Amino acid sequence: MNKDQLAVNCIRMLAAESVEKAGSGHPGLPMGGAAIGWTLWSQFLRHFPNDSYWPDRDRFVLSAGHGSALLYALLHIFGYDVSIEDLQQFRQWGSKTPGHPEFGHTDGVETTTGPLGQGFANAVGMAIAEQRLAAEFNRPGFELINHHTYVYMGDGCMMEGITAEAASLAGHLQLGKLIALYDDNQITIDGSTDLSFSEDVGGRYRACGWQVLTVCSGNDTVALAEALHAARANLNQPSLIIVRTQIGYGSPGKQGSAAAHGAPLGAEELARTREYLAWEYPPFTVPEPVTELVEARKQNLTRQYKEWLKLLSRYFDKFPEEAARWRRWHQGDVPAQLATDLASLVFDAPEATRASSARALAVAAEHMPNLCGGSADLNVSTLTYLDGKGDFTATNRRGNNIFFGIREHAMAAICNGLSLHGGLRAFCATFLTFADYLKPALRLSALMRQPVIYVFTHDSIGVGEDGPTHQPVEQLAMLRSIPNLHVLRPADGRETALAWQLAAERRDGPTALILSRQKLPPLVGTGPAVARGAYVLGERPQQADILLLASGSELQLAVAARDRLATEGIVAQVVSMVCQELFALQEDSYRQQVLPPDVPRLGIEAAHPMAWGQLLGPGDICMGLEEFGASAPGPEVMERLGFTTDNIVALAKELVKQIG
Repeated sequence: MNKDQLAVNCIRMLAAESVEKAGSGHPGLPMGGAAIGWTLWSQFLRHFPNDSYWPDRDRFVLSAGHGSALLYALLHIFGYDVSIEDLQQFRQWGSKTPGHPEFGHTDGVETTTGPLGQGFANAVGMAIAEQRLAAEFNRPGFELINHHTYVYMGDGCMMEGITAEAASLAGHLQLGKLIALYDDNQITIDGSTDLSFSEDVGGRYRACGWQVLTVCSGNDTVALAEALHAARANLNQPSLIIVRTQIGYGSPGKQGSAAAHGAPLGAEELARTREYLAWEYPPFTVPEPVTELVEARKQNLTRQYKEWLKLLSRYFDKFPEEAARWRRWHQGDVPAQLATDLASLVFDAPEATRASSARALAVAAEHMPNLCGGSADLNVSTLTYLDGKGDFTATNRRGNNIFFGIREHAMAAICNGLSLHGGLRAFCATFLTFADYLKPALRLSALMRQPVIYVFTHDSIGVGEDGPTHQPVEQLAMLRSIPNLHVLRPADGRETALAWQLAAERRDGPTALILSRQKLPPLVGTGPAVARGAYVLGERPQQADILLLASGSELQLAVAARDRLATEGIVAQVVSMVCQELFALQEDSYRQQVLPPDVPRLGIEAAHPMAWGQLLGPGDICMGLEEFGASAPGPEVMERLGFTTDNIVALAKELVKQIG
């Protein structure tokens, strides 16, 4: 067999052997798609294994993340920090080769994938980022940014709604450097795709503005190369290459069937596969002819990388102002002046925190010119349009405003792609109740430690007339349950400005800003300690009779209740609980100052009380909401569902009486 075929079979065997040794995994996709991976990586993909974060590398996204053994085999063969020993530790504790690819965990992995369709939408974000950065920095003769984004997807990715959302936007934006390789093996876990999937995929993508190409056999490397050349030649449309493959190719007893999808081949079938593929090498072997092919390719890649470094050096010499901006954008530094300017904002009248957020966002956008994003068709309500920053469109790549359309799920995943690409800071916005629509992507922001900023407005039953469909109840508890997500619910303009500062400065994970539709009064003493998650509002009494803990719009009720209780000789300490996650990170001494032990606590929040358990003890009360709202003016809904100063005072007196 020729060297290319030997390389393809090497990928098949490394994947099958990794799964076999692990005792679990998905050999079918890597075996069926090995020729796709090899053709792309050996002839087209522009990357440099010695510098995994080269800014102008092509991006390769394995959206069908269950086929991770394919990616790990390619990373090993091409010299990334993935050894044979790592392949042998596939899916084991602490290994570099987890069951699904994880960004930041394995060298060369561009994004965390596995939840189907997420990687595809990430790739759309990466393609947008490439175009935005190219428009910002490229100059005649100095194309610092000029690369492609390739995404490998399967039938499962194609069925997911997020893929349809992202594909529609990609076609609309004419992202010509986005190329999707669709491994159409027509098999899912349950069996043939005929059970649930019979649409004209090519017709759908053509209707969305994509160029559609077809390769009849996933083993035909010549046809694959021709299709990739055609895709790269079309810069006006994203390209979908539909490749007909056979899942588990090379396994005589399982290829073409669901049996090859998600379980090891088994020792006997693996032996038959070795015979079928004429594979005479020991387990976990990369034959020398394959290594020779790779080394020749790597020499070419090294030349391209060094040429780019020289280009970058000349660019920095010729364009010092642009060079300084390049460094700032790619280092992600936030200027100290941002905090100063946010602190200088004046909040002296009642204002919805979504409106306060709009003012803070405008300041942030001036200091962070690489801040890009938008809303799911809600700019007029979320107030997240960046005035004067331009719109990113098919004909204008210099804009920072992205119109995602009514596509919440794709919006969040695209923002992950923007962030992962590097050079940009991403944000997105919608109503809090629609956080449900984008939660899987937000969860991946947290898992990948990406500093995406989520702006959620219309934060409670105070939304009013739109009714229970638009009045979030359980969403705050859901968001707070996600590890590494900071959820900030500010009570007034000053807290909102500081929340934006924290979101902008955060580098190791996402932030959710929870904002009101209704106007909230500026409160005395808010602001200074927002960074600590919670703080005592006003003077701390020497001995409090009760603690009133509240966030957002309910903090004003707690303040009014404190003042009423004082007239009855009851000392209440009000705590602004802006961010439970930040408060949990504080030292014990500070936490005890804010929440002194042995003092009864009353939590107040117009949302499900589930997340308050860690702050309240036996006998404490959480004044929350365990039912849906209703359509009526916001103040009336709040009152009828019990969120009044009178109720807080009554509950506080009851708690004090019980302790006394």
